[in-house]
Amino acid sequence: MRFAFPLWGLAAQIPLSPSILSPPPMNNNFAFKEGPDRFSPKDLVQLERPSAAVPNQAGDLAFLTVSKYSFEDKKNHKTLVVQPIESSFASAEIPITNGGEFFWLTGTTLAHAVEGKSDNLEIYAYECRGSYNAATASEEPLKISSEGTLIGSIPSKTATNFRYNPVSRHLVFSDNVYADGNISTIKEQDEAWENRGNSAYVYDDTYVRHWDTWIGPKKAQLFSVLLQLNPDRAWKMGQEFHAPLKGTGHYSPVEPFGGTDDFDVSAQSIVYTAKDPQLPKAWHTKQNVYIVDIMGHSKPRELTSGKQGATRNPVFSKKGDKVAWLELDEDGYESDRAKIVIYDLHKDVRYTLTQHWDRSPDSLAFNHEGTFIYFTAGDKARGKIYYLPIPPTPSHSSTNPQLDKVYTEPVELTSSGSSSSIYPLHPGRLLFTRSSLTSPNDVFLIQHLPRSLNEYTSSQNPRGDIQQVTRFTESSLAPKGLDPGEDFWFSGANDKKIHGWALKPRGWKEGQKKKYPVVLLIHGGPQGAWEDGWSTRWNPNVFTAQGYFVIAMNPTGSTTFGQELTDAIKEDWGRKPFEDMIKGWKYALKKYPEINPDRAVAAGASWGGYAINWIQSNPEFGFGFKALVCHDGVFDAAYNGLATEELFFFNHEWGGRAWSKKTQKLTSEMSPSNFVHKWSTPQLIIHGSKDYRIPETEGIAVFHALQQLGIPSRLVIFPDENHWVLDHGNSLKWHYEVFRWFDQFVGDHLQED
Repeated sequence: MRFAFPLWGLAAQIPLSPSILSPPPMNNNFAFKEGPDRFSPKDLVQLERPSAAVPNQAGDLAFLTVSKYSFEDKKNHKTLVVQPIESSFASAEIPITNGGEFFWLTGTTLAHAVEGKSDNLEIYAYECRGSYNAATASEEPLKISSEGTLIGSIPSKTATNFRYNPVSRHLVFSDNVYADGNISTIKEQDEAWENRGNSAYVYDDTYVRHWDTWIGPKKAQLFSVLLQLNPDRAWKMGQEFHAPLKGTGHYSPVEPFGGTDDFDVSAQSIVYTAKDPQLPKAWHTKQNVYIVDIMGHSKPRELTSGKQGATRNPVFSKKGDKVAWLELDEDGYESDRAKIVIYDLHKDVRYTLTQHWDRSPDSLAFNHEGTFIYFTAGDKARGKIYYLPIPPTPSHSSTNPQLDKVYTEPVELTSSGSSSSIYPLHPGRLLFTRSSLTSPNDVFLIQHLPRSLNEYTSSQNPRGDIQQVTRFTESSLAPKGLDPGEDFWFSGANDKKIHGWALKPRGWKEGQKKKYPVVLLIHGGPQGAWEDGWSTRWNPNVFTAQGYFVIAMNPTGSTTFGQELTDAIKEDWGRKPFEDMIKGWKYALKKYPEINPDRAVAAGASWGGYAINWIQSNPEFGFGFKALVCHDGVFDAAYNGLATEELFFFNHEWGGRAWSKKTQKLTSEMSPSNFVHKWSTPQLIIHGSKDYRIPETEGIAVFHALQQLGIPSRLVIFPDENHWVLDHGNSLKWHYEVFRWFDQFVGDHLQED
């Protein structure tokens, strides 16, 4: 036989080690470990998923939705729940059979926006009633009317993000419209687009596609319509839909994740954030904050200075005299430290409130009196709630105003879990939603909070009193023995203190040396963190229930530990974070001798997927993993710098555009694709075809490299998933493939009796 290439070339490309060419036998009887006392992947998929709670204006009721997947009919069933905040009433609930969105109209009236029969959106009103008779000490249970009353319609079936202001009596919402900004012609123009005679998309600027969607001719804008309760108690919706952003070049909410937190409504105005219309969107993050008349009678006025980066979560004070928002300094960097900016509309003065606070707020809200501002922020792997008194407005605009200490040192209201969706209530109360490593969302209430500066400075308990309002999954999870996680700290690169989580496997017993297999979970971002919060995609307790000891570190690049650590990964993807993880891994193996280092595996997604590929490329790291899982990970850094949709991300992280000399040097040094010749560990690759952040060709390329090297490998493609796996059936398949893969190389069936 004549070969077209020399045999030494074949030997050089394909490792001939028996340990590589002959993987351990697959356990043909593999199945999840399940039972009443184990939290299996199936339990995760079918567990109730409560949304955040939204209170009414009176602050005595809140609504939320709870979804629960059924394996029997393979459907996700949703329920509307109206929850009393402070009363003996039991919650009321009705099934949601036709989707749609809910929002409050009055203290007892919920609106439901649902797709109608004529390519429109119909708005129905539902009454929530319950009463208490003090004389007889009896109560009528809280009930939701079983059938809604039609109160109006919107000439589009895609309207969303509803906010109703009872003072202005206007309903504000968003919809994707064509260039004319006319909501009434969407249906007609949709039909023309679909019947254009070809399937081409043509682009003259970015974005071409974003997150999981090819960009078409429609963009998001805000609309308002009159919606009022007449004296006869009948609701009436106006016929004129105002388009205050029409012709401005402003598009809000900002894609791909913008929603009701991208705008707010007062009695006369809308405040919103939008991408700067003068800048290319794919390589700039700069967003401006504008205020505009609620009916668009005047042109929008910019409130930001023009020198900022991204902005988010603009909110009005209750009186409408102030606006606050979150602002980043650097254009092109989405993980820069967010700062709270307040704008006094009466005095036309803008100032930064948290200029010197080394944490990054996520959301914010004024209290009813306008004397305090509440906000969420990550701190040491927890999502906490803080608040500050509002200072007297400075005499002039400033990013660094001279403020008394009382206005610059936030008070921490919560210290555990991950809190979100904060709603100040009258008087001195705060409703919020919180999850943890051991529980999905539940509703909580803080009472007895100060309402004035004098109360604040003299209070013996400025943190108030927290009570839990709901316990949706408590009984279901009680027998599962979920691990709350244990913090550990170690010295990483440059002697920086680095945080990690350790979660012990089901049935763990201290002192059983080298007993348990271990998985290292690597988070994405890279500006992200493993936090004390619930996840339906990467849930550490699913791994512990399958018998794995879980180590999850927050190395260089992680958030919630100060901006210096977050920023330090820039242009250093393959160095400091791995020095951290190597040291943390050695620390964990020493601290927890129950771990069997010969049964170690690792998994990561996004940047965590890059990390898996980079560990393959650097066997000298010495982790000794027997198997790896890479989900939607970067393989060829330079290619990703041109193929990803948000170009600003690569440009910031790698020091420039893909062809610059500096960037080429960095990608040549730290792109896994350049070091495939060093790969040897069995690897599972998972990718979504609708992942436009890290295109699926990255995963396919990894698989092709591994296959040609003769390294045990498997590719799982989800054609209908994006950067995440969201479908319930796909989620179960994802878990099956991951645990089956690990079981093949470190499973119990391989251990000696």
